[in-house]
Amino acid sequence: MTHSRREFIKTAAATATLTTLPVAEALAVTPRQAITPEQIVALFDHLPGDKAFKILAPAANGNPKFQAQLNSDEMLFVASTVKTFVLCEALRQIDSPDIVERLSKKELELDSSVWSFGSPTFNPPNVKGTVFERATLEAMITSSDNTATDMIFKLAGADNVRKFISEAGLTRTLVPDSTRAFAAYLIGADNYKTISWEELLKEFIPADPDGDPKKFVHPFLNDVQSLASSADDFVSYYSRALRGQFFQHPETLNEFRRILTLCDFIYLVPLPLGVGVYAKSGNADTKRFHARAIAGGLFFSGQWIFFSFIINWYADVADDPTTVDKFFSAINRALTLVMNSVSESCESP
Repeated sequence: MTHSRREFIKTAAATATLTTLPVAEALAVTPRQAITPEQIVALFDHLPGDKAFKILAPAANGNPKFQAQLNSDEMLFVASTVKTFVLCEALRQIDSPDIVERLSKKELELDSSVWSFGSPTFNPPNVKGTVFERATLEAMITSSDNTATDMIFKLAGADNVRKFISEAGLTRTLVPDSTRAFAAYLIGADNYKTISWEELLKEFIPADPDGDPKKFVHPFLNDVQSLASSADDFVSYYSRALRGQFFQHPETLNEFRRILTLCDFIYLVPLPLGVGVYAKSGNADTKRFHARAIAGGLFFSGQWIFFSFIINWYADVADDPTTVDKFFSAINRALTLVMNSVSESCESP
């Protein structure tokens, strides 16, 4: 497998590449500074393409509810950000007081039946054998490993994930049958649902000297095999999931929260000490289409803030770090403004 093949689905469904801001810039906001939704929206005005976000701070600690949003009902390509739904459904299926023990003992097969591009942890074809479910869930979130994701899709069932999404009232969210099926569909493989690892490798022969994969037949955002959602759906989901509404046992909620703290976004954006951050991110980069997304929740001083930020844009380059920097700078500024507006006690490091 060539480097270009390995990199392809990492661009389509892997964890986001983030950049940090200087701490002084990120936190240079006076606590209790009044803000308006319009001020938050303005932070994203200069960004290209299709962009959407929603921030919800429910009423707490004597503070009124705060909400800001832009195109929040628009379904966009969000890449690996949808893996949170796979995580949630997998945990729901074994929801119990001894969930950690069960996850730590359940063995999953790691072989060519589940290998997928964009797997920095399970690294096909070099890693094979059996892996515990807990480690697989962690790899799906920490490194956004696509082989780990397809192992959990296989275990939990893609249709069960979709049923959970539907029953939760999330009408603007799509998940694929697997990340492998998604890749195969993009390049027009007729057997995209059943394509083997060997067949997929043959399909992904670079189409030009620069190493781009075979020309895409279908767009990343489609209604057959895609990883898509809206800011509204993410905030609706996280505002319930992170507060335990989808689980019967507190032990399951604790495990759900713990795994979401492993998302690398948490460590790349400076936030005040004492803030709990639970999130999943995603990205895509090709010579034409690009996407970034992040969604989750913050908890500090008895206050929740739920958020989702998404951008899809077109640029005739393989990488567009300028737009990525601007997007995450706007996110950092927006969250910092809201945090400092709704809290008197959240102190900087």
